[in-house]
Amino acid sequence: MTTGNGPHYVSQPIITRPFQSDEDFWRVRKLLIDTYPQTPTGWNWEIRRWDGWYCHHADLSWHSRREQAVCLWETADGQLVGAAHPEDDGCPHLQLHPDYRHIEADMIAWTEDHLAVPTGDSQQRQLTFFVFEYDAPRRRLMEQRGYEKMPYSGFTLRMRFGNRPLPVPVLADGYTLRTTRPGDLDDCQRVADILNAAFNRDCHSGQELHNFMTHSPSFRHDLDLAAEAPDGSFAAYVGVTYNEANRYGVFEPVCAHSDHRRKGLSRALMFEGMHRLKALGAADVYVGAGDAVPANRLYEAVGFTEAYKDYAWRKIF
Repeated sequence: MTTGNGPHYVSQPIITRPFQSDEDFWRVRKLLIDTYPQTPTGWNWEIRRWDGWYCHHADLSWHSRREQAVCLWETADGQLVGAAHPEDDGCPHLQLHPDYRHIEADMIAWTEDHLAVPTGDSQQRQLTFFVFEYDAPRRRLMEQRGYEKMPYSGFTLRMRFGNRPLPVPVLADGYTLRTTRPGDLDDCQRVADILNAAFNRDCHSGQELHNFMTHSPSFRHDLDLAAEAPDGSFAAYVGVTYNEANRYGVFEPVCAHSDHRRKGLSRALMFEGMHRLKALGAADVYVGAGDAVPANRLYEAVGFTEAYKDYAWRKIF
């Protein structure tokens, strides 16, 4: 509206409400897709990470328990502009339309009220956000709200395909490159086994992988790549996602069994994934990395030239 003193703008009120249903899953997912062209690398989640957060579970009944831990921010006319949720306990994430950064402090305040977890002595609570170094406004918010920047960090790596020539993938003798088979519970268990072995875990199960492969809207068997060893186990595994709307791919996870490393298996699977992504029309591809030197050397060797660093910010209160 206007007044005698010139234009006067009234912003729409923002309404918060809890996450309620599968419909909200799709609405958040659409927010991630729609905001990708408007935001810097990694600022909101890519779709594979959101799909995995929702579907990568052995027991899908967890949805009803976790809905209380997700809050949505909407305009008065129903446009979804933000979502706050945990990934791990005490580790919240914000998915936010860039035109609505003025609600960011309120979103962080909500996570402090609802997602903080007890410290080791249970006398206080804590939260940990991961914030990209390029994101000066959020770093300022962290400082203003009493968060401390921690020494541990991660990277989001990006490769633009352009006219880059891609090597033909070649597996070491005795290994076979193949994709996982639809509905094959044995393959699901093979994936769980290599994830547990490669990342020194014991939490992954065949049922968890079957649920993800069955229910994740971004999962494709033709992009789910494995190097099969002579004994039938998976010696290396690379999951690939393609976001058709925004023409980018994601490698997650990338791993090799310790008994089969230093044979170039992960590298061959990544090159195969790049060929398949380019054939689908991908313009670029991403991979997430921590501070692990061998993994980052692999990613640099296959052609990732852009690195976006984030740090953990922790608050104890």
